[in-house]
Amino acid sequence: MVAMTSHSQHLTHIAEPPGVAPGTGYTQVVTGTGRLVAVSGQVAFDEQRQLVGAGDPKAQARQVFENLSRCLAAAGAGFGDVVKLTYFVTDIGFMPAVREARDEYFGSTPLPAGSAMQVAALFLPEVLIEIEALALVPGEG
Repeated sequence: MVAMTSHSQHLTHIAEPPGVAPGTGYTQVVTGTGRLVAVSGQVAFDEQRQLVGAGDPKAQARQVFENLSRCLAAAGAGFGDVVKLTYFVTDIGFMPAVREARDEYFGSTPLPAGSAMQVAALFLPEVLIEIEALALVPGEG
């Protein structure tokens, strides 16, 4: 059975493609039409490039999602337009804090496709989390 939800006219979420186990905390497939928005990996810097939440994955995750929100808005998009998130964490044990922050920003919006990986390091030792996003905004490409 293919479970599909459509929260907007331009995106379709397929949680369980035939023969594939359902994802936990993400959607297996998101398809749609519109203008592609690619958001570079965001880290927990504030507007002055100061790190928010040194040593605190929960605070860093919240700042990362705030930065993603601002980047998406600059492109005329929101979290409801996101089709894929890619998470880079220096400790996979940070994922519960990342998911908690994600859920605060996504609310009841269907979750996008996602990939998470633990990396040996990010570009600064104090940076614990980096997340990039792909979105599709309704309208012409």
